[in-house]
Amino acid sequence: MRVSEADILIVPGYKGADEHHWQTRWEQKLSTARRVQQLEWSKPVREDWIKTIAEAVNAAERPPVIVAHSLGVTSVVQAIPQFRKKVAGAFFVAPPDVENDTIRPKHLMSFGPYPRDPLPFPSVVVASRNDPYSSFEAAEEAAGAWGSLFIDAGESGHLNGESGHGPWPEGLLTFGKFLSRLPAP
Repeated sequence: MRVSEADILIVPGYKGADEHHWQTRWEQKLSTARRVQQLEWSKPVREDWIKTIAEAVNAAERPPVIVAHSLGVTSVVQAIPQFRKKVAGAFFVAPPDVENDTIRPKHLMSFGPYPRDPLPFPSVVVASRNDPYSSFEAAEEAAGAWGSLFIDAGESGHLNGESGHGPWPEGLLTFGKFLSRLPAP
């Protein structure tokens, strides 16, 4: 599949993605990409985020390919039962451990637990060994349950601007390879 054959849905996490975040850069670079806009980025409400994501998937004109970061991953997985359109694939980065009560902000736990069923579409999970919002083992376990290809990003923090992943060209190359392996419509 090529970029022009998909609706690439960018799903940021808690607090959104600022102009330096790799998701914002990808949205600007990929011609068919658009951001899924949440009403409230700083005080997320699980049901609202799930509904907004499902609406974006169901409104897609081409096969949707999801690019989610952090709490966006959690929300996408929770939204799957509301998808009426077949998702072509999902690229998940830095899924948080929403079942760990030592991770802050604590209200993110309201998004857990993750469903542990295999996903109905191909997916990749990229996780860091020193993510402050999840243990590497929790991310690896979720990826295994979902049937996702798991990519070890080494010690990369939360794979966001604060951890030095503004442009993140390695991520874009990995996403491009994943996209190219999805079947064309």
